[in-house]
Amino acid sequence: MSVVETKDGVVLTIFVKPNSPKFKIELDGDEIVVYCTEEPAKGKVNKEILKEFTKLLHVKVELASGFTSKEKHLSVKGIGRQQVEQLLQLKPS
Repeated sequence: MSVVETKDGVVLTIFVKPNSPKFKIELDGDEIVVYCTEEPAKGKVNKEILKEFTKLLHVKVELASGFTSKEKHLSVKGIGRQQVEQLLQLKPS
């Protein structure tokens, strides 16, 4: 699973697929795949990811690494792994 618990919260490892018709989050094996509607230019995808994950998890989400990569690490503070998995409804596709 791409959700790792830390002392401050959790770190999510996601793989981004830009230019999708609809924003959605899916589990593909052990990987979290995020389909973004934005194009990968000028940080648009990163902004969309942070906005959507903040809305879903009801806590602040920050981009820890992967600013220009399709593999990104999101830092989520003040929430546990189980809560994240529940809120994102991570089920294998």
